[in-house]
Amino acid sequence: MTDTVRPRRSALYMPASNPRALAKARSLAADVIILDLEDAVAPEAKADARDAAIAAAAEGGFGNRELAIRINALDTPWGKDDLAAVAHAQIDAVLIPKVCRPTDITACNAALADAPSRLQLWAMIETCAVVPHLDALAALSAGTRLSLFVMGVNDLAKEMRAKLTPERTPFLPILSLAVAAARAHNVAILDGVCNEFRDLDVFSAEADQGLLFGFDGKTLIHPDQIGPCNAVFSPSADELARAQAVIAAFDLPENAGKGAIRVDGRMVELLHLEQARQTVAIARQIAAQG
Repeated sequence: MTDTVRPRRSALYMPASNPRALAKARSLAADVIILDLEDAVAPEAKADARDAAIAAAAEGGFGNRELAIRINALDTPWGKDDLAAVAHAQIDAVLIPKVCRPTDITACNAALADAPSRLQLWAMIETCAVVPHLDALAALSAGTRLSLFVMGVNDLAKEMRAKLTPERTPFLPILSLAVAAARAHNVAILDGVCNEFRDLDVFSAEADQGLLFGFDGKTLIHPDQIGPCNAVFSPSADELARAQAVIAAFDLPENAGKGAIRVDGRMVELLHLEQARQTVAIARQIAAQG
């Protein structure tokens, strides 16, 4: 269950307990807004934040942005109530934190049996326990609402007792495995947050690394990160022109039925045609969003 041509370049967490943040979210250029009930909300404010998130979703005004709510983990005092409450909220997805095994997602999927069919399940990849199960978890997309992975590198660093440096060296194998598992089962995947929101050069370098790994976009903690993030994860003019040339070449009558052709002096195959169509589709969606 996934929308492969929907831009998800930037996904901004906004604390649902902050009315000003909820209002501001409607005017930001992020592709995805994640109303957060978990990390950004103090324990005593959890219930009120849940009500505020549902009310904000019902009020609308988010335009073409995808709207998700990150609930609290199901083993907390708030998680099950969160899941039940957001099942019929006017949102596109519910983001499940602290996923440890495939049964966590199947249980959530069962709990959402009566929810609208449009409601997606997104899974945070942020525990050591989930790493051996990445492929099995992604495979659930074939029979559940699961459609997207979100990396949670901060929590991985805490569990692993690893140092979180700008290079993210200890986490590179996990990032790669998560992308591979997601792609194997047509699941979208977003990179984790960059804690540095004052130095946008550091942020851009981390976003470039995420693009290199194959992520669809990146989660953010500050509005100032939206512009640089969108720039990194948008097809460049050269990439778009190249994609259009590949599509046009395969459409020529003389290339009908061919698995490999030459375009501008380079050999391209059908897999490159698929990539080109994806690039053009994303560019069109971005343009349509304004």
